[in-house]
Amino acid sequence: MTTPQDRAQTTSQELITQARGRLPGGVDSNVRLDATGVFFARGEGAWLWDVDGNDYVDYLIGQGPAFLGHAPPKIVEAVSQAIRNGMVYGAQHPLELDTAERICRVLGWPDMVRFGSSGTEMVQAALRLARAATGRKKVIRFEGHYHGWLDNVLVGMGPDGPGAATAGQLDEHLRELIVLPWNDLDAVAAALDEHGDEVAAVIMEPVMLNAGAIVPQPGFLAGVRDLCDKTGSILIFDEIISGFRVALGGAAERFGVTPDLATYGKAMAGSWPVAALAGKSELMERFGTGEVMHAGTFNANVMGMAATDATLRSLEAAPPYERLAVVGGSLMEQLRELGQRHSVPLHVQGLPMAFHVSFGETDPTDYRSLQSLDAARYRTLADKLVANGVWVARRGIWYLSAAHGVREVEVALERTEAALASL
Repeated sequence: MTTPQDRAQTTSQELITQARGRLPGGVDSNVRLDATGVFFARGEGAWLWDVDGNDYVDYLIGQGPAFLGHAPPKIVEAVSQAIRNGMVYGAQHPLELDTAERICRVLGWPDMVRFGSSGTEMVQAALRLARAATGRKKVIRFEGHYHGWLDNVLVGMGPDGPGAATAGQLDEHLRELIVLPWNDLDAVAAALDEHGDEVAAVIMEPVMLNAGAIVPQPGFLAGVRDLCDKTGSILIFDEIISGFRVALGGAAERFGVTPDLATYGKAMAGSWPVAALAGKSELMERFGTGEVMHAGTFNANVMGMAATDATLRSLEAAPPYERLAVVGGSLMEQLRELGQRHSVPLHVQGLPMAFHVSFGETDPTDYRSLQSLDAARYRTLADKLVANGVWVARRGIWYLSAAHGVREVEVALERTEAALASL
């Protein structure tokens, strides 16, 4: 049996070979199949170090959750203190209530919150709740938005339109979905005009961050809000990525549109696996009466609640948003300038705390126009960025954390220039 001491002298390449014998593809999430070449030993702030001793300035930050940076001391201390009295009780504990109170106060609009472990899970709870409240079955969702990997929400976009995204997924699991182009209010109006009395919910990423970092067109969110009010459909914001990242109150605060239900995760809990569904009491109480089922052994566990409470305390006490607007905005602009200097159409789009990099000349407004960008060329650049010590995803999203500052921008630009020079 291999011991931790044995692992201390093991290289990434040796670990990859060993992992592929025990873990399918050498990973535990298919999203990481592109990242099998590196094993990390530790992270601190905006930096990562692999087992070979190489450092990386991190613009992936765990696919988004490390919004306070890696191993933030206040979160580590809060969790360490809390678990001294236990971790999972199978019952309620005071920190659970304190955290729920804090979330509702910070967000401003919801009355209640229900905790879970993943965004995928809480989306399912939201859809079940919407169907129970309306007595309807259909759900409107949008091309390119991500709402988890389960069969009834994972949509692939093929030449024949939306359908199953993976082997083993049945097309009939998607039969109650109406899939529309995003940022097209007329398309939403037409779908609700035709199917309004059948549509339980309209669900969307209020900022399209899983793909493309595309902001809503002016009036789109408010227009969908108005259409849902008129038809009695439930408006669900999937803020798993945008929540507590694009503003303290998430996209609902940034764009001034309030949903009926919203899911949160990632940036909410300082990298701990915690998610939440928030909403108005007239909807959420259906869980409390037992009418709608939602359960989970690890829901509101001590560690997750301590991490969430400490994260929100930190974001309230020292909001990083104005500083990130400056730091991230500077990085975006200088990346564009690097592209011009190297005579390549480096395309940078999105918000300073979460933006998308690729190659192209136009600004996409939806998933279809996103396909005009040269994603294959960016994947090649991403591999070179990683080789030069900039940790990024091959799908183009760059995340900033509260730990990113001027130094991290300078290092990223220096290493990106080296990557572009070798492209």
